[in-house]
Amino acid sequence: MSRPVFQHRTLNPSVLDQAEKMGLDPLLATIIAGRIEGDTFNLDGIVTPALKHIPPPALLKDCEKAAVRIAQAISRGERIGVLTDYDVDGITSHVVLYRALTELFAVPPNNIHSLIGHRINDGYGVSAGLISRILEQDVLPDVIITADCGSSDEARLVLLKQAGIDVIVTDHHALPEEGAPVSAYAVVNPTQHDCDYPDATIAGCMVSWLVMAQVRDQLIKQGKLRKETPKLGFLLSYVALGTVADCVSLGESAVNRAVVHTGLSLINRFELPCWRAIRKLLRKDTEFFDAGTLGFQLGPRINARGRLDDPYAALHYMLSPTDHQAEHYLAILDQDNEDRKAIEQEMTQDAYRMVEGQLTQNYQGLSVFLENGHAGVQGIVASRITQKTGKPSIVMCPALNPDHLSGSARSVDGIHIRDILQQIHESDEELLVKFGGHRGAAGLTLNKRKLKEFSEAFNAAVKAELNNLTLQPVVKIDSVLQIEAITEKEWATLQQLQPFGREFEVPCFSSTFLVEGLRVVGADQSHLQLLLSDPIKKISVKGIWFKALAGGQVIDFKEGDQVNLAYQLDINEFRGRRSIQLIIEYAYREI
Repeated sequence: MSRPVFQHRTLNPSVLDQAEKMGLDPLLATIIAGRIEGDTFNLDGIVTPALKHIPPPALLKDCEKAAVRIAQAISRGERIGVLTDYDVDGITSHVVLYRALTELFAVPPNNIHSLIGHRINDGYGVSAGLISRILEQDVLPDVIITADCGSSDEARLVLLKQAGIDVIVTDHHALPEEGAPVSAYAVVNPTQHDCDYPDATIAGCMVSWLVMAQVRDQLIKQGKLRKETPKLGFLLSYVALGTVADCVSLGESAVNRAVVHTGLSLINRFELPCWRAIRKLLRKDTEFFDAGTLGFQLGPRINARGRLDDPYAALHYMLSPTDHQAEHYLAILDQDNEDRKAIEQEMTQDAYRMVEGQLTQNYQGLSVFLENGHAGVQGIVASRITQKTGKPSIVMCPALNPDHLSGSARSVDGIHIRDILQQIHESDEELLVKFGGHRGAAGLTLNKRKLKEFSEAFNAAVKAELNNLTLQPVVKIDSVLQIEAITEKEWATLQQLQPFGREFEVPCFSSTFLVEGLRVVGADQSHLQLLLSDPIKKISVKGIWFKALAGGQVIDFKEGDQVNLAYQLDINEFRGRRSIQLIIEYAYREI
């Protein structure tokens, strides 16, 4: 597989000029200017995230209609179903809806049906298996609120409507070509073309939060709730977690930045058992969480349960009333995550070997079928392939139906993966059974007998979108740093731009160093620890390159070599002592 290209970011002169006028540190101005495109941007909302930048929920199409129906269900004592996906966005949406209904609107817990599908047995969204279980209940819900799913599920929603259930879809995924599901009572989704909400990048949990905020306003308007009833700000800790874990944009979205910034401030109070439990597990008693903690530590543990087993343990963990209960369920999630890592490592190695042949044939859209793979982990493996190759990829595994395959797709800048799948479907309707997703990621089910044709069609569609350009892995560089600038003070300056995440990545720098020390570390011996120096300035710094040797990868340098590095600045805390270190993105020998 080809070595990544270190590519310096193109700076937006409009952003650079305005950032400098705001008096920002020159390095911070450069970093922001490399992340924002175009001339229309809310720099204040990006630099200083705040709740004032969140537009009112009433701008969402059907939000008022949904709120009126939910308020009616609350007033009448009707049974309300909460139907969500099994990933972090789905689970946090579930918590937002459940806590708002029970704590703010006094809905008895017995009147709420918690409905979460099983990834392997049911599949994504409002699945046939989940619908079957709902309709088999002795007492049916009167209203069902979906979150993070439902936009592509008309075939199942019509069954709920026929059973007399009003379904309110709240979602953020791209709508199918035929439009919003007509059997839904209301569809609240900012990606609808006739929706006036100015930010379509928000996560599913944020859509749920906005709907519940509108329900509160509606109940107050009807005189059924006191005006002094607390607003929903206290639930933004969950929205922050779901927003980060679902990898929605933290770049030009002032809404997402405000939500994550505010949510992290709530999390770092550690007032809830779920936040205290994860801090104890991670041994971060003296540290505060940032977006990286949510995305790389807590998010994967919650996701692991939905990937490998029944997801309700994740819901119980988030809602735990005591530290003991939170620690109990977190231990289950943590063990699932360890199991997921082992499965992922084996699947990734197999996938790397399988795409080699496609790379030699200059494929730009990669797809592999892992006959012994686990469908719950295929999305992570697809992410690894895309990150390694710089190309869109799809990893497929056996589905519950022996005639089908389950697939997860991941993409790169410039390739809208759901649109690519739509093109394939329109060219041959026999290839795909169903699909859904957004720009960067998608899920799909395809006919197993059409695997070869699908792989060829996927590659052809990506090539056509690229106009026959060749994709390659890229590491985006913000600036070249001299070794004397690698300090705790410089790291602290960079923290002013938190939160970091998708489309507002942690700043990445490049430098050339001498490798003075090199050793393999980690339980699976896949990480590299390096001692790096500038011999002339007689300054050294430590670095860690995670997963450098994973999947059979090799390095082209040794002790004594000069290397080119792409890296992030980080603080290492060990036994009460702090020191600066480099988190290495990639390194190669200087020739």
